[in-house]
Parts: sequence; C-alpha cells; structure tokens
Amino acid sequence: MAVLRFNALRETLNRKPVEVDEKVKRSVLFGENVFNENTMRQYLTKDAFKGVMNAIEHGTKIDRKIADQVAASMKDWALSKGVTHYTHWFQPLTGATAEKHDAFFETIGNGMAIEKFGGSQLVQQEPDASSFPNGGIRNTFEARGYTAWDPTSPAFIYGTTLSIPTIFVAYTGEALDNKTPLLRALHAVDSAATAVCKYFDKNVKKVTSSLGWEQEYFLIDSALVDSRPDITLTGRTLLGHSPAKGQQLDDHYFGSIPTRALNFMRDLETECMLLGIPVKTRHNEVAPNQFELAPIYEESNLAVDHNSLLMDVMGKVSARHHLKVLFHEKPFAGVNGSGKHNNWSLSTNTGINLLSPGKTPMSNLQFLTFFINTIKAVCDHEALLRAAIASASNDHRLGANEAPPAIISVFIGAQLTKVLNELESVTNGKLSPQEKTDLKLNVVGKIPDVLLDNTDRNRTSPFAFTGNKFEFRAVGSTANCAVPMTILNTIVAKQLKDFKVEVDKLINNKDLKKDEAIFNVLREYIKASKNILFEGNGYSDAWAKEAKKRGLSNNKTTPEALKVNISNKTIALYEEMKVMSKVEVEARHEIELEEYTMRIQIEGRVLGDIARNHVIPTAINYQNTLIKNVTGLKEIFGSSFKKTASDQMELIERISEHISGINTKVEFMINERKKANVLKGQKAAEAYCNKVRPYFDEIRYHCDKLELMIDDEQWPLTKYRELLFTR
Repeated sequence: MAVLRFNALRETLNRKPVEVDEKVKRSVLFGENVFNENTMRQYLTKDAFKGVMNAIEHGTKIDRKIADQVAASMKDWALSKGVTHYTHWFQPLTGATAEKHDAFFETIGNGMAIEKFGGSQLVQQEPDASSFPNGGIRNTFEARGYTAWDPTSPAFIYGTTLSIPTIFVAYTGEALDNKTPLLRALHAVDSAATAVCKYFDKNVKKVTSSLGWEQEYFLIDSALVDSRPDITLTGRTLLGHSPAKGQQLDDHYFGSIPTRALNFMRDLETECMLLGIPVKTRHNEVAPNQFELAPIYEESNLAVDHNSLLMDVMGKVSARHHLKVLFHEKPFAGVNGSGKHNNWSLSTNTGINLLSPGKTPMSNLQFLTFFINTIKAVCDHEALLRAAIASASNDHRLGANEAPPAIISVFIGAQLTKVLNELESVTNGKLSPQEKTDLKLNVVGKIPDVLLDNTDRNRTSPFAFTGNKFEFRAVGSTANCAVPMTILNTIVAKQLKDFKVEVDKLINNKDLKKDEAIFNVLREYIKASKNILFEGNGYSDAWAKEAKKRGLSNNKTTPEALKVNISNKTIALYEEMKVMSKVEVEARHEIELEEYTMRIQIEGRVLGDIARNHVIPTAINYQNTLIKNVTGLKEIFGSSFKKTASDQMELIERISEHISGINTKVEFMINERKKANVLKGQKAAEAYCNKVRPYFDEIRYHCDKLELMIDDEQWPLTKYRELLFTR
C-alpha cells in the first residue's frame, strides 16, 4: 500500500493541466442541447407546440396525437445532433439519477432498419427497475414500474443520448421517486398561494416556486483518491491525522482558483451551458481544495433536475481532468464540510416576487402575508424540516461550528423584527381610520427600506431571510433538493390554505374589511411564531438551552430526526395536501432508515478492514524494525543499552498499546454490528447510531496516533497533507 500511495503521488505531480478553450460566448452555447421552448418553436407544429406549452403552464394533459408529433420532432432534432439512443431519466429513492438507454434503431424486415421513436415511447416506459428501494410498495411478484414524461422539465442531450425527464411510479400508482411528490407539492403551493394572491391582485393566475441552490464540493486528484479505500467506498476519510496546516489562515477562501481546478470549472461550465444549467458563480470555499458553484434561480422542479444532472456531469467532467469530486458533507475531519444552500421564493405569473418588499403599502401587505405565513409554517413543522435534511453524512456537519445547528430556527434581521413587533400591536377587531392610516403608512409603508443588504445571512441560522428569499442553509451537499423542497412547499401550501380559511371567516362572520381581517390573522400568527425566531449565535450552548425552553426540537442524529416522518400529524399533512399517501410516507421512512443503517454498516466494515489489514501490519513491520534496532544497540552497548535505547523502547511500547487498542475496539465494534444486524427499521438504525458508530472515533484515534509514529515511507495511506494540498 505504501508503494500505491507514492505511485499515486508521483502520477499526480507529473500531470499537466488539461487546457480548456473558451472562445464561444456562454449565451450562444446556453441551451443548445435542450429541447426548450425556442427549439420547440422550430421543430413542432403549431398544435403540438400549443399542447406542450399548455401542459407546462396549466397542467393540461397531452393527448396521444400531440405526443406522436412531439416525439417525431424530438427524434428529428436529436438525430440532427448525432444522437443514437434515448432514455427516460428519473430519480429513484437513492438520491441519484437513473437511466436505461434504448436505441432509436428498429428493424422492419428484409434486412432493413429505420430510426423510430413514437408518442407511446415518449410518454411512458416500463424500465422495471425492481431493485431500487421501494419500502415495501412493490412485491417481488409485482415488480413492474413505469416512467412517465414530465413535460415541465425539457428533454436534453448528453453525449449521444436523448434524456427525457420522467416520474417513476409503481404498477399500483404509488410514487417510487423524488420527482412525483415534488410536483404534487408544487401544485399544492401554486393553488394555495394563487388563492391568497387574489386578495391583492385578481390578475394572478399562477404562483411558481423558485429555487437557487449553491453546490459545495471538494476536488481531489483521482490517483490519490484511488489510493484511499475509505474514500473510494464511503466518499469520506475514515481515518487520517490533521495536517499541521489546514484552513487556519483562510488563505484558500475566495483566493485565486488553482489552475487544474479552474480548467475543470471551465470545462464543466461549458457542459452546463449546453445542457441549459445556468451556472453563474464559482469560487474557492473555506477548506483546502474545496469549491462552490451556483446558478441563476429557476423554477423549483427544473432547478432540482438541474442539480441532480449537474452532480452526474461533475463526476464525468472531473474524470477528464484526472480529478474526483467529493460531495460528502464531511470528507475530511478538522476542516469545513460541504452544504447545498437552498434559496427559495415564490413568484406570480404577473412578475412579482412574493417575498420581496414592495413600493406601496398594499404590495407590502402582500409581502408580509407570505413572509409571516412562511415563518408560521416553519414554526409549526420545524421537526419535519429537520427530517428533510437528515442523513448519515449530514449528521457530521450539522452543529459542527461550520454549518447551522440541528435546531431549526428562522433569522429575519433587526428591521423586520421591528416591523413584526409593531404589527403585533394591531387592535383586535375593526380598525379606526387613524389606526388604518398609522398601520399602513408608519408600519407597512416603511418596509421598502428593507433592502437586500440590510439583512445579514447569519451563518448559524438554518433558515434565514436574505432580502427577497429564504435560505435553507442546512441542506447537505449530497442531498437531492427534491426532498427539502417537497417538504418546504408542502408546509407553506398548508399554511396558506389555513390562512385563507381564517381570513374569509373573519370577513364573512365578523363583517371585517379584507385588510382588517388580514391584519388580525397575521397578528395572531406573529404571536404564535415567536419561538422560532432567533437572531443570535446558533452554535452557543445557551441557544440549545433556550430552544429547549421554547419547545423546539433538537434532533442531533438521523434516527431521532426521522421519527417525525411517520407521525399522525405528518401523514395527515401529506394526505390533506395530496402530496403523498400514508403508504408512500411509510415506504420512504423505511427506505431512509435502511439507507442510514447500510451507510454506517459499510463504514464500519471499511474502517475495520483498513485498521486491521493496512494499519496494524504496517505498525507491526515498523515495530519489528525498531526491535531489530534495539537488539543491535544491546549488542553494541551491553548493560548500558537501556539508557541508550530508552526512546526506542518507549516508542515500541506505545505502538503496542495502539495496536492493542485498535484490535480491541474493532472487535467490540464487530460484536455490536452483529447485534444490530438482527434488528430492523428504527431499532437497527438506532443501534448503528448509538452502539456501532461511537467506536469509529475510538478506532480512528489509535490509527491517527500511529500515523504520527510510523516512518512516512511505510505508511500505507495517502495523508491529509497530500490529499488537501496536492494540486
């Protein structure tokens, strides 16, 4: 292994950067390989174009005749670009994407063939895909699963394959993917928000959820990664001593981008432009060899698809540059991990961002309505939002003084806090003319002064208002954005639906004017939501104690956090909003518990293998070298050798202690794994979390101590200083 390590270093250092030519403007490349609106105008008939646009904008069904026309045009376009295959591209419950390629090629007899692609092949496929997680929805003898075209997310070409975004459902109709619940949640928030918007503007016909994600990642030389079995198999380092220099000097953060990384970014951005992914920002992140990219905001469903596609493309592009992208939330101990901030907002078909303060009291009342209802939704469902970002890998990051804590809270800034405090004092019931004037002009009318740069992001807040959007900062870098976006849009939809019921009740039963009814309901929401608002340091012990007093959950581990997913309250929420059935909710819960258990199980097996089969043999070999040295000293110095060889003797003894420590702790861990393996579901996840995982740090402690003692040329694993600082 030591040879493998040094060969990897030699290969890395001898590599020359892959140059990338950037002569074509991004705007020219953008969307070139996407069957978008512009392309559809060129290839589709008028009826076909109208049918697809109605499906996108109004959710109308595309009939088979139109589907045949779309398929024929899509095939002609794809063939003109050298495409040979097509695939229904979907997102199973693994967090990744999936695809099965079929050729356009069809035989027609007499030794002849044609390229064929019809409406039936576009609209629906039966990939089976029976080995994907299903949580018991699919029986072995009912393995059929269907993919169905999602026209709201345009088809795209990657390589020589036409990829058609689809949903993935069981034979019985239950969702087997992440996209289906997301589409349902987006429909729910559209319906609920549009109804509320009509209080302020009757012309609003549709409300769209938007998402802007920020993807953080590490970029490591592929040869060095190949020399680390833990990174290869788990995505992170399970052992490794911190280097003398890490991120203390902040010299990497926002610094000049290293040449190899920059060439990778240029290549990646070119691919993104062709695929219509509007990547705009790139920079160094805090940790060495850590970077970030971010796109322009998009409709949430498309943004989720683009992030899932991007993660796949990043892996392929990085390979061309002999690099490996690490998405794990905490691939290296001692330096910052990676997140994926989800910036969320709502906007109308009339061009209004509902979370952006306006220029008139009426537009600000609309802003406050959606602003306060979002806060109320988070307050009522904070444990569910925590569950949305729960995973074995994100547990390493949350609350680690580099990311938001596991306690969900909302930061809104001093100015908006003052506005809410003043609004809370609104009289209960009808307002006098003077009160109406004071409220609209002195409270609501002042909101335009709240500009984007007047609200700090507060890096310790999991859910922060940043001027015209909310930033869900706790999402992990490996996450599929569909999960947190499904939950966020669902809880906001539910809250807006309840809000309208309450306002209408006051208008109809108490004879209040519309504005008075809205003010009264918002005032009560402000009072009810105060516990979720927090402006201070989320890392502090004082906040944990205060949050407990407020009744906020503090679920520090994934098994704890996931329990809320199958509560009666959660199931009732999903069923009322028609986002998921009880069967679908329970299936997902089972899958998430299984995934957590399996990831910790794999890490335990890999760590035990490395510790016993790599570290201990190396330590014994080095120890034998020391013993030979001591034996030689004894022969030379005779009775006085103990004084001469005392340092070596002490080192031999310490190595023995650490070898013994590794063997003992690995054996304990294996025994706990055996006990956990006979358990199921929640009990298995908790056993792996509370009984197996704690041994990881204890085993690592002994291994990392040995790394500092053993001859560098004998140490089998590529070290942190090499992984993080070799470029």
